This record gives sequence, structure tokens and C-alpha cells, in this order.
Amino acid sequence: MTTDEAVANPATPPPAGLRERKKQRTRNALVRSALELFTRQGYERTTVDEIAEAVEVSQRTFFRYFANKEEVAFASQESAECHFFAALCGRPAGEAPMTALRQAILDAWGTMGDAIEQMVPPQLHMRMYRLIESTPSLLAAHLRRTAELEERLAREIARREGLDIDTDPRPRVVVAMFGGVIRVAGKMWGEGEDDSTVTLRDLTAFHLDYVGPALAEQWDK
Repeated sequence: MTTDEAVANPATPPPAGLRERKKQRTRNALVRSALELFTRQGYERTTVDEIAEAVEVSQRTFFRYFANKEEVAFASQESAECHFFAALCGRPAGEAPMTALRQAILDAWGTMGDAIEQMVPPQLHMRMYRLIESTPSLLAAHLRRTAELEERLAREIARREGLDIDTDPRPRVVVAMFGGVIRVAGKMWGEGEDDSTVTLRDLTAFHLDYVGPALAEQWDK
């Protein structure tokens, strides 16, 4: 069938690539509407019906893309985490674990930003980050998700180093230390007035640079 014939016949399904782009646009629209509603009126006060209505789709359509409100609330965070993990997996094999983690998180900021921007405005992503920190139910989910991500990171570090993670504690120790630094940097960013991604990246780099000196036996006064 030619393209003209396909256009003339409304029953003809669109090409696979077009269908996927349409689905991605709908998913992105749901994420953006959800985050706008969450940050404007609160997570607990926002319903799935409101999110779907804002995009002019049915509740049934919403549930084709997301299992619940929590999943859509963390959609942009999930994208960022996937880029970070992929960046770690792509680091040179000879890098020390902390170096690989540091470079992966800093290098991933570029691809993270592009991926997030395709989904939601960066400032909306950052506002949602702050809302997660201040909403008990979201914070609990965030901590659970963080623990799951850290386990994945530890297993990747163990694989890179050729270690058995069940008998060697070092991969989990290093990742726990790294995760602690990320949380400290994120907390300081959240309490500041500059909510740009550049500021968060710079704070992260600054704190990671102090991991070595902080672990020294004696600190310089």
C-alpha cells in the first residue's frame, strides 16, 4: 500500500515509528502535567483523574503508561538514574571505583539534562526534587528507590573489579559513601536559592572532591 492509500484509508494503522513517537508524546505530557499539578497543589491532593484530564486522556490511558501516582512522580528521576547507571557501565575498566562513580555522575549530567528536557522543563524537574524531599510519602519511596539503585551500583562495581559482592564488602561500602555525598550535596542545593542543574552539579563535584581528605586519619586545621 502506498503512502497516499494509507492516508486515504483512516483504518490503516500508522507506521510503527509514528505510533511510538505518539506514545512517547502522550507519556511525556502525562509526566509534565503530573509534576505541574504535584508542585502546584501538592502530591497528596492531586488525583489520577486530574492528571489525565489535564492531558485530555482517560484514566484508563493513564494506567497504560503508569501503575500509579508514585510511578509518574518519579518518572524524570528514573530517567536521570538510568543515564547515570549507563554512564558508570561505560567508564574505562581501569578506573578506581570512586573515580568511576565520580566521573559517571558528572559526565551523565549532560545526557541527563537532554533526556529530562525532552520530558519536562528542567526547572520543573528540580521543583519536583524539592517536593519529594518535603513530602513524607514521596521521601519514603525515594529512600527505597535509592537503596535499590545503590545495590545495582554496588553490583556493577563488584563486576568491574572482579569481586564477589556477597563476600567482599568494599563495593557496597564505596557506593554507600558515594551515595552519602550525593545526598549531602542535594540537601545543600535544596536549601539554597539557586535551583539550576549547574549549581547542583558543581555542589556534587565539590563534595566528591573532599571524600579523600575527609577519610584521612588527620584533617588539616
